[in-house]
Amino acid sequence: MRMQIMVCLRHTLCISVFDFSDNLTLMQIWNNERISWDPDQFCGITHITIPREILWKPDVFIYEMIQTDDSPQSYYISVAYDGTITSEDDIKIVSTCKMDVHKFPFDTQKCNITIGSASHCVDEMQLSPFSNSSRATQFSREVMKTQGEWEFLQLSISKVNMTFENKLWESLIYTFSMKRRPLLHVINFLLPILFFLTLDLASFFIADHRGEKLGFKVTVLLAISVLLLILNDILPSMSNKTPLIATYCIVIFALMLLSLLETILVTHLIEKDSQVKLKVKNEHKKAKTNKSDAEDKRQTCCSCICIVSSDEEQHELLPVAEVVNNSNHTGEYNVLVLILEELKELKKSLNLHLSGSEKGGKYVQWAARINRVFFIFYAVTVSLFLSLMYTEWNT
Repeated sequence: MRMQIMVCLRHTLCISVFDFSDNLTLMQIWNNERISWDPDQFCGITHITIPREILWKPDVFIYEMIQTDDSPQSYYISVAYDGTITSEDDIKIVSTCKMDVHKFPFDTQKCNITIGSASHCVDEMQLSPFSNSSRATQFSREVMKTQGEWEFLQLSISKVNMTFENKLWESLIYTFSMKRRPLLHVINFLLPILFFLTLDLASFFIADHRGEKLGFKVTVLLAISVLLLILNDILPSMSNKTPLIATYCIVIFALMLLSLLETILVTHLIEKDSQVKLKVKNEHKKAKTNKSDAEDKRQTCCSCICIVSSDEEQHELLPVAEVVNNSNHTGEYNVLVLILEELKELKKSLNLHLSGSEKGGKYVQWAARINRVFFIFYAVTVSLFLSLMYTEWNT
């Protein structure tokens, strides 16, 4: 007996990790040699419709089926005058399907439906497709009503033979090619992560000496962590290759974590420079206070003036006057030396203050260099990584 089978896809319900759920129209055509009549003898009747329980039906089943078909069954079959019997059924299939989610959500999946007989070998029943792959693809596109998340691409048909217990068994394999519609995942997942990455890059323009930059980067990193939890729900738990979207998220998360650590280091250097400046300022203030006390003490010691009475003898006071004159010159010299030292210290402090306000301290300069170099590295790395991901997703 020769049997023709036609399968067309009507609805694509769901493709999960290992399950392929869809609605198919399965048409079986075979010839029963014991049924025939002459239409001229029966008022020109060429076709009749009878209950399917009356006639024998081939035991054709789907190998990948994992659930019992619960769709409404047709109660009638069509019989032609030459014995050709046509049975058409709408079935809901939940079958196993090997999926490759490496390029999720820009992936294309292929699921097979194998139709064969479990009790009739090739010598008893031969299976053949009703149409070729191109006609089956065109017909499926015409009758398809809804596609949902998936876009139907192609339906290919192939025939395979297998040997079991010295018998040859024949089966037909229908391969459905589906392409995922990525718009929902791009809007809900890929673009938000890209926006957070842009915000992290823009945070380099925030002043380092303020605490808002560090808090901002921590907030952005926590937002990425929430999106990673969402990714854990939409990605399959088992895959041969690491999905590109997982690589995309992990690398961006690592870059943002590295950016946070760099901000912590820069903030630490700035705080350390502030502490050094404060310590130097306190030391200068203490030294200035000590020198002022010493100057007051010296001025007090040199302010002793000898007043000579007019009725004393000149020759008696001459040696004393010479001593007082020499003492006055020595005191003035000491005062001038103190003033000169004070001016030098004032000039040094002023230069230190001006150079510190213009260039910053040593740690601030190191922080600025680290920030500049890391920003260039960060921008170049992000650009190269996004370009690589775009190329991988489109190949």
